[in-house]
Amino acid sequence: MSTLNKRFLSIYLNDHLTVATIGRDLARRAIRATHDQDEHNRLRKIGRELAEDAESLREIMRRLEIRVDPIKAFAGWLGEKMGRLKLNGHLLRRSPLSDLVELEAMSTGVSANLAGWSLLREMAAAAEGLDIHELDRLIDRAESQLAVLERIRLRVGASALASDREQEAEFRGDSVIDSAMDALSQR
Repeated sequence: MSTLNKRFLSIYLNDHLTVATIGRDLARRAIRATHDQDEHNRLRKIGRELAEDAESLREIMRRLEIRVDPIKAFAGWLGEKMGRLKLNGHLLRRSPLSDLVELEAMSTGVSANLAGWSLLREMAAAAEGLDIHELDRLIDRAESQLAVLERIRLRVGASALASDREQEAEFRGDSVIDSAMDALSQR
């Protein structure tokens, strides 16, 4: 296997670090927004893991003698903050679509992590400083994170796209059946 192109590797890893920073910040917001205790706990665990993943990437970069690009780091931080300004159907309060879009963005970020870890795993023979076992652990963790995020995303998406009557019932804690019974009794 050939040696690594340090310049391109630096750009690549800094881009991944930027995505990791955005994912970590999105996880923090998703944790605050969820009302389901089980999902809260799962998202909190993923948030901790994403912060650890970013630190793992920084450590890999250090071992490969690649410095963190402060401009890209700032751009990622700023991009995440600007993403909060999206038009989502609500002006002064949080839209149910915000939760869905943020979970999808987190999934995209975790998918990018998985792709990065997998590529580094493939390149491990060409670079001293890449630990195959560490990368296997990071790959497994990203796959697990994606599975959890997908389950939460499907539930949040179904709720966000439900009719207003169903959303009100869910907010009150009623079941969809209770909501349908109420609608029938009003006819």
